[in-house]
Amino acid sequence: MEYTRLGSSGLKVSRIALGCMSFGLSDRGTNQWTLGDEAAEPLFRQAVELGITFWDTANMYSAGSSEEIVGRALRKYTDRDSIVLATKVFFPVHDGPGGSGLSRKAILENIDASLARLGTDYVDLYQIHRFDPETPVEETMEALHDVIRAGKARYIGASSMWAWQFAKMQHAADLGGWTRFVSMQNQYSLLQREEEREMFGLLADQGVGSIPWSPLAKGRLARPWDERSSQRAQVDPLHARYQGDENKPIVDAVRRVAEARGVPMAQVALAWVMHNPVVDAPIVGPTKAHHLSDAVAALDLELTVDEITTLEEPYTPRLPSGY
Repeated sequence: MEYTRLGSSGLKVSRIALGCMSFGLSDRGTNQWTLGDEAAEPLFRQAVELGITFWDTANMYSAGSSEEIVGRALRKYTDRDSIVLATKVFFPVHDGPGGSGLSRKAILENIDASLARLGTDYVDLYQIHRFDPETPVEETMEALHDVIRAGKARYIGASSMWAWQFAKMQHAADLGGWTRFVSMQNQYSLLQREEEREMFGLLADQGVGSIPWSPLAKGRLARPWDERSSQRAQVDPLHARYQGDENKPIVDAVRRVAEARGVPMAQVALAWVMHNPVVDAPIVGPTKAHHLSDAVAALDLELTVDEITTLEEPYTPRLPSGY
């Protein structure tokens, strides 16, 4: 395993992040494909053995049960000080006034609820899951700063928004003397590269690290275009965003490079993501053992200039998704 600092902060993370949206109770929330404690156990053990110390979850994953499972795994398979633990706030978790968004009430209520589910006194990285257009950015940034001051989080991060929105929030933090974001969890893969236009330049300039979600485009980049999709893909509505015919030439290019190298397609797609110097740690949400082993193997796969050209040439402009 390789380790790196998250952006220009002093926080060191593994270069592969364990995406914990894969873990949760299937009868809670909307993700019917998630793994409960028993099914997830081998994957947590494998993550620890592989040196994956960066674990990412969210308060809304499987209606909070992801955080509960992660908390139990943290106590059972490793120790708190060995893991960089991240969670998020924004999406609805209940109908009350503090159940969603980034108001002061929502942030202070939900950090306590997340810590209770995780069974810990603090998280290392507390992330806003999206931009909240209904709350003044000053209110959000001051509330996040107070979470830091209370010792309930060590760092803060953001996720999936327009570059101008992120810049506005960072500027508000500077004006108020509040804590700045050290990370951006954004969608980035060979099938969705719109972050290259503005966000990545901003992150590089501001010393903010990228921890991409869906680096394999929900598995679309991990298998040939005509191969039957996974069970998860068949019930995950987010998978539909990667089904357009404009993506087939890109998936075909990944297959050609992978076959020439004699490696799985997932390794090629992940190696390309990690080739970008702004990327610190792509988030891999495993449901099978080879998902993590392929991700770690991608660290040693150095793509040539010609291979990178082959992978990038078929891309066509598209609207960002997931904001």
